[in-house]
Amino acid sequence: MMFAGLTSAYIVKSNQANWVEVQMPKAFWGSTAAILLSSLTMHLALRAFRARAFGRYRSLLVATLVLGAAFVVLQWVGFQWLWNHGVQFNGAGAGQFLYAIAGLHAVHVIGGIVALAVVFGRAFFGRTKSYNVVPVEVMATYWHFVDILWLYLLVFFVWIG
Repeated sequence: MMFAGLTSAYIVKSNQANWVEVQMPKAFWGSTAAILLSSLTMHLALRAFRARAFGRYRSLLVATLVLGAAFVVLQWVGFQWLWNHGVQFNGAGAGQFLYAIAGLHAVHVIGGIVALAVVFGRAFFGRTKSYNVVPVEVMATYWHFVDILWLYLLVFFVWIG
């Protein structure tokens, strides 16, 4: 709901006379590829866990973590590009919304990376072997949520913004 409210405010504010448009950094397209691939690896990790193929499950968790970190790094690169091209978190325009909305999404992804690290720790270093799929399913659902949310935001900024 927070993102729906922020994107709605973006639409309302974009009709003001002093509105300044923003070009999307190319790094955001790379981050999109990273998060899409990470969603696929998370899905495959869940399938591997259900099949009790724990070696493959662990490998896919590592891939998901690496791709999640790549997403955050590419977002940082994109924000640096914006900053260097004069798009800052002030004034009237799309820049302040882009920083706020994409920044909040990055916080959600970082939270997901922390949760993935916990799942990862249990997969590699857990003392007891638990075959409870629920934590992995919850992690996968959350990860797919941040993926779909990013796709919504990207489409919003490219077509609406």
